[in-house]
Formats: sequence, structure tokens, C-alpha cells
Amino acid sequence: MLMLLYRIYQILIMCPVVVVATIITAVITAAGSALGLGLWCGYYPEIYWARLFCWLNFVTVSVKGTENIDSKTSYVFVANHQGAFDIFSLFGWLGHNFRWMMKQSLRKIPFVGWACKASGQIFVDNSSIAATRHTMQDAEKQLSGGMSLAVFPEGARTWDGKMRRFKKGAFRLAVEFSLPVVPVTIDGAFHVMPRFKKLPRPGHIVLTIHKPINPAADGHDIERLMDESYKAISSAL
Repeated sequence: MLMLLYRIYQILIMCPVVVVATIITAVITAAGSALGLGLWCGYYPEIYWARLFCWLNFVTVSVKGTENIDSKTSYVFVANHQGAFDIFSLFGWLGHNFRWMMKQSLRKIPFVGWACKASGQIFVDNSSIAATRHTMQDAEKQLSGGMSLAVFPEGARTWDGKMRRFKKGAFRLAVEFSLPVVPVTIDGAFHVMPRFKKLPRPGHIVLTIHKPINPAADGHDIERLMDESYKAISSAL
């Protein structure tokens, strides 16, 4: 009975509020970015949007390891991908300005794709060598002055809660631009809303921010970065 009432609440109250909040956030982000306020509008409105999304679904988030990062340093954040609430957890509680590296298909989401493009989120295009080079150039423009990049190196959400193999893209960027990699463990998001569910359930998510891993000076250690990041993320699950 309690779960039935919760579902009714989600459909009649939570969903409409979230849709309206998403549209308002997208408009603020896009308009502010057009006025030259992209650095602020591409991150801070989304913090409140993400937290509202969690609060409305009775999802709490706690963070460990904030002392491991500096707001004035640019990083490549790499996190495991348990479910849809990974995005809200990182936006709402990471505590560091960043841009996403995301799939091209997300451009098609109404309002969201428009706002992401306006605010300088990085869409990955590996359709050709020229397109990949363009993606790298977009990333280089963003990664300075404390602006960081957040990536899910698994590429997609897990189906069973277990981590998938990492792809090299994020680590190649870290080596290319000599940026430290910061592994972030997201634990609990699979329980809240796994890939095969359409509505979330209440729960608690823990973000663990691990110590930065610096690429070697010679730039030939992508495999090491991937391996150490995978082990760090796994250690807090």
C-alpha cells in the first residue's frame, strides 16, 4: 500500500515538478550562456536542479574525500555508472565545476540537449578521425582555470550492478593534457534506479572522491591510469 501511494505521488507530483524544473533550468542555462555567463550557468543552476530531483524522490547523498580535490585545479573525473541518479549525484554533490563528456544522442533530448550545447558540455563524436580531433579540441577549450571534465568510462549504465570494462577515451584526454585523473565511486545508485527501471525508489547514495592519479611525464601510461582508477573505484563499492 505504501509503495502504491509512493508511485501515485511520483506520477502526480514528482514528475510534473521535475519536468517544469528541468525546463526552467535549461532556459536559465542556455540564456545565461548566451550572455557570456556559461562558466556559472553551466554548473550552478544544475546543482539545485539535481538536488531537487533527489529530494523529490527521497534520495539522500553523502560525500567522502572532498579534501582530495582543489577547486582551482582541473581534473578528469572518472566514475562508475550504476544508474540515472549518477548524474544527479555528481552534479549536486561533487563540489567542483565541471563539464560532461557525453554521447551525441543526448543532443536530441528536448531542452536538455539545447542547454548542454549552449553551456559547453562536450559531445563525443568518434565517427571519423576529424570528428575525434574536434572532440579533443572542444575538451581542450574547457579544461583550464579549474574547469574539469566528468566521464563515465564504462560508456553506459551497468545492467547488473557490476562494473564494466573501462574505455580509454577519458584517460587519453588526461594524458594528452597532463591532467590528474580523480576516480569517483558511486555506490547506491543501482538500488535507487537501475537501468531496467522506469521510476526510482528511495535510497541513499555515497560518493567517494579518491586521491588524484597523475599521468607519467612521458605520456605512455594509459593502461596504468585505467587500472589504478578501476581498482580505486572498486575499493569503495
